[in-house]
Amino acid sequence: MLAVYQILIGLAQDEFNDVVTQTKFIGGTLASPNKLRLLMTDGSFLDAWLSADGDYSYHWERRGQSGEIYRWDNAPHHPQVSTFPDHFHKGDERTVIKSDLSPTPELALREVLAFVKQELS
Repeated sequence: MLAVYQILIGLAQDEFNDVVTQTKFIGGTLASPNKLRLLMTDGSFLDAWLSADGDYSYHWERRGQSGEIYRWDNAPHHPQVSTFPDHFHKGDERTVIKSDLSPTPELALREVLAFVKQELS
């Protein structure tokens, strides 16, 4: 996943440098990090976690700023959502709605960061 995370870092720095202030790897090793963390201008952060078998989570942590979280993921625990297993936690853990996030990591991160940018403006 290191190569994918490196591509995502480049995308974040090149296209969203007005909201992304820093990038770093979280957990694992330098050669095989567990996730990518993007720090935002408001002090919040976005964690991107991707697995080789297609599982993913893009978690925007804003509890310290507004008490909110936003997370796009495909953990199979919300079968009531029309896009199951893909879903979106909108503002908190309990509010779960459909997600049309792209399955391609680069496109997905663009969609997520566009959402973040809109929310921060």
